[in-house]
Amino acid sequence: MSNFGKPRNTLKAGAFVSAIALLLASVACSDSARADSKPVAVPLPALEADPLQTSVSGLSSGAFMAVQYQVAYSASVIGAGVVAGGPYYCAAGNLLNASICMGQVPGVAPDSALMLAAAKDFAALGQIDAVGNLRKRRIYLFSGTKDTLVLQPAVASAVAFFKQAGVPDASLLYVNRLPAGHALITPSFGNDCGANAAPYISHCTVDGQNYDQPGALLQHIYGQLQPPAKNLGGQIIAFKQSEFAGAETGMADEAFAYIPQACRQGTACRVHVAFHGCTQSAKTVGNDFYQKTSYNSWADSNNIVVLYPQVDASVAPFNPQGCWDWWGYTGANYAQKAGSQMAAVRAMITRLTSKP
Repeated sequence: MSNFGKPRNTLKAGAFVSAIALLLASVACSDSARADSKPVAVPLPALEADPLQTSVSGLSSGAFMAVQYQVAYSASVIGAGVVAGGPYYCAAGNLLNASICMGQVPGVAPDSALMLAAAKDFAALGQIDAVGNLRKRRIYLFSGTKDTLVLQPAVASAVAFFKQAGVPDASLLYVNRLPAGHALITPSFGNDCGANAAPYISHCTVDGQNYDQPGALLQHIYGQLQPPAKNLGGQIIAFKQSEFAGAETGMADEAFAYIPQACRQGTACRVHVAFHGCTQSAKTVGNDFYQKTSYNSWADSNNIVVLYPQVDASVAPFNPQGCWDWWGYTGANYAQKAGSQMAAVRAMITRLTSKP
């Protein structure tokens, strides 16, 4: 049974040092969650977050990564938000397939049935969790009508993949009529709605209301949530991602997380992983993705820890645009649980869900 939202009244002796470190960091920077503030440098803490309430989302390469992680770890990940991404294992380990996976080859859409067959084969070998778990998961997908990078046929194939995997219609939401470009959509920050440009964060209106995509996908996954916080009471931390991810992963030395105050004080919280897109890591866009979207506002009022793993551009492994690996630059097992990036993200989640 899930313990989400239940406070714990005991603090074990072994957690004393970690608790004091977090407390001092909080006192030193009580307004650290503001959009213009610098994250506090502390280790990623063990918070005993609820392991049964983990979810993922992402944009572009981050959307492909979110799909990969949802499918590979379907026994423990309860839902995914997919913004401009295609089906699982779409590239099949070959970068030459990327244009098809992005919907850029006229008349040739990704083969969702073939990708589902691959997933079932991996599951049969124990390389990913059972595909049947997806029947119990909730999936949000989005494709803007003005997206010129990942076109709608690619996202429609992702929709078909999840339907064929058994996700019920009531658990699958596909938003595909908003005149948005290639971007994560926030209530008030970023480019105009139809832009296909850095930082790949835009703002759009629907029926006169600002569209809040992080809120939309989180509420689809978790159900009705409390309104987003107007003033953040939690803390953004910067931690050594290299503790979890070796050089072979191509992941950055540093990553970020937003931790609501209640989660530091013993409440059993959820974990949501937000994967940035290509050319969208903190090294490239600063704090735009991990502080200026609305993820943290929803997290603060709903006891959700948001993990922001990072991938920078690199020569070895060859990843010049700083994309998550959805075609195999880290190895043939990139889409499986043993894939180096997948395992690194899993290790970070395990830390957050571990006892102090």
